[in-house]
Amino acid sequence: MAELPARFQPASDQSLLVSFADRIDPAASLRVRRLLRLLELNPVKGIVNLHPAYCSVLIRFDALVTEHRELEALLRPRLENLDAVALPEPREVEIPVCYGGEFGVDLADVADMHGMNPAQVVARHSSAAYTVDFLGFAPGFGYLSGLPDELATPRLPVPRRSVPAGSVGIAGNQTGVYPFATAGGWRLIGRTPVAMFRPDRQPMSLLSIGDRVRFRPICAEEFAE
Repeated sequence: MAELPARFQPASDQSLLVSFADRIDPAASLRVRRLLRLLELNPVKGIVNLHPAYCSVLIRFDALVTEHRELEALLRPRLENLDAVALPEPREVEIPVCYGGEFGVDLADVADMHGMNPAQVVARHSSAAYTVDFLGFAPGFGYLSGLPDELATPRLPVPRRSVPAGSVGIAGNQTGVYPFATAGGWRLIGRTPVAMFRPDRQPMSLLSIGDRVRFRPICAEEFAE
């Protein structure tokens, strides 16, 4: 997909949306991470908080300090050299997953939808390398890009009232791990025994933006251990 120039759009009286694309795109996600890094290293007066997504960053600002047009004028020159911003070396995170059965109640359905057997789905899902593009929905929930195209699967037509903590799911061309028991409509293919978010841990979230993630299949016995 051709790279689009950054677009600036007021999102509220105290927020500005900076967009790099109109759909999930690795190049746009990389620019999001570089903008976050740039503003971390060189803060802009008036910015209160940053909320990244796949292809955009929502910037909250103090309306008593700056306003939309002034903030855009400050950011545009910085974006000209965005590709030169160096990012920290990404962490490699391995997440053990017990696929199928009671842990992944939608695995067979996902396999049927793609003309595969469950073992083929597991092999493709666990062999791919994923990137944490941003955190959202719930504390510690990482939105991971890199799902093989042949596994892209729509959400459930009706979300479940409760999804167990640690459940690994697919929604469209995304995959992710539920950090808590919560309602959700992603197709569940497995579960990890690893805590994705712990308030007594530093950092509290297992995943951070930019991390590289791989899933490792395990058996039910290893899950129990």
